[in-house]
Amino acid sequence: MTGVRKINKVWTSKPTIEGAGVHLKRAFGNNEVPLFDPFLMLDDFRSNNPDYYRAGFPWHPHRGIETITYVLKGDVEHGDSMGNKGVSPPAIRSG
Repeated sequence: MTGVRKINKVWTSKPTIEGAGVHLKRAFGNNEVPLFDPFLMLDDFRSNNPDYYRAGFPWHPHRGIETITYVLKGDVEHGDSMGNKGVSPPAIRSG
């Protein structure tokens, strides 16, 4: 194993409104894809206000894309534009 790797850059997320009004913080997205391939984007949906994410996103396919959801507390209810839906309980718990 080689030595300790140096940090080249620290990315900070930026507040963004996506789709029909979903409030989120995007750490990286389309512009940074060449730097983070195979990842497409990294978003933070942390909010206690359901109105910030209830309206949803525009149509977008997940076919061929692996989606990873990291839940610290609570559950995630997800529905796609094809009518599929379900609740994902957290696999990782904090504290």
